[in-house]
Amino acid sequence: MNAQTLRYVLPGLLAALIPAAATAQIRVLPVVDGVLGRVDGAVQDTLHTTTAALDQTVGNLGTIRIDRIDRFVHDHRDSVERDDTGAPARAHEVLLLDPDPAALRLAAQAGFTVVEQGDAGGLGIAYARLQTPPGKALGSAIRALRHALPGHTITSDSLHFPAGASGRAAAGAALPAVPQGASVGVIDGGVPPDPGLTAQAGFASGAPHPDGHARAIVSLLAGAGIGHIAVADVYGTDPAGGNALAIVRALGWMQARGQRVVSISLVGPANPLLAHAVAIVQTHGMIVVAAVGNDGAAAPPAYPASYPGVVAVTAVDGHNRVLFEAGHASHLDYAAPGADLTAIGLDGRAHALRGTSFAAPLVAARLAALSTDDDVRATLRRADQEAVHAGARTGRGILCAACRQGL
Repeated sequence: MNAQTLRYVLPGLLAALIPAAATAQIRVLPVVDGVLGRVDGAVQDTLHTTTAALDQTVGNLGTIRIDRIDRFVHDHRDSVERDDTGAPARAHEVLLLDPDPAALRLAAQAGFTVVEQGDAGGLGIAYARLQTPPGKALGSAIRALRHALPGHTITSDSLHFPAGASGRAAAGAALPAVPQGASVGVIDGGVPPDPGLTAQAGFASGAPHPDGHARAIVSLLAGAGIGHIAVADVYGTDPAGGNALAIVRALGWMQARGQRVVSISLVGPANPLLAHAVAIVQTHGMIVVAAVGNDGAAAPPAYPASYPGVVAVTAVDGHNRVLFEAGHASHLDYAAPGADLTAIGLDGRAHALRGTSFAAPLVAARLAALSTDDDVRATLRRADQEAVHAGARTGRGILCAACRQGL
């Protein structure tokens, strides 16, 4: 199984486990002699068993997440390595922000080699990619370079993973109106030719390369009425795709295109390079929308959803209930359908979906439709007025509740 398949399938196994855990515990009630109390007792026993199973499954999300990452790192150990925080990152490389000649000399003396140096994504962020000393683990290399260069920002090129899976589908309803020129940018994998695809660029080896996760997102955007979609493939065929530097370059490309709303259905750890890039594009009026992930509420905060100003999105099912497996961010803005919906896959057929990955583009679709000027705050106020309030776990409300079928 290749890296691209692992990224897409493993979250699916996680999401599929949750509804299965509940239904597997529902027993057929015994035949009784018309005694209501005995029936009620059987029902209560069944409900308690089902609830316990769900609680156990949700409690296991952290273990499932760790096991999934362990397997990914092991299967791609030539390309992926754990950094100083334990997060998966591009192997044998560190990123140095705002490098100066003196810092590069000290890095060289410590055994690091410059692989690349430049402006990340054309956003005015100076950086250098440094190869770690031979035989030195990535985490140790980062700590050593920070010791050699106090006061400098040094980080791994951390990886981000899709926040989507499979689930059950339900029928849709009337969709909200969308202006003809509404446009959304997608940072994810690549997609095949599509009527709504206005531009596509690659920011990883082998990119753009068709990917089922990205195809589903583009399908949902089309189903939500978006007719102009720009896709940045940050995965390609690279096992270390989805790294922070690739996402930064994709953001730079989106900004150069004048993209006002960008959807990112990827999750990873905090990264100073990506945080800086997000802050820069926001100053130029870009609305960045991101999913909170599917690792459960006890998981670490998901990024880029947790960066300040990013529109963080969770997912609800067909009954407007927040998904059990939905992760969290440092803040929460909106919810949108992330289960009981369908989208078109690479095979051209409709597939059931589940995950916060699929909620983020639907929120992005509504923000693009409501973005009639360059005033981000005005756009968000209009979204707040449209949102259906359903409790604190949905942030400021549910957007695009009828958007449940991709094209």
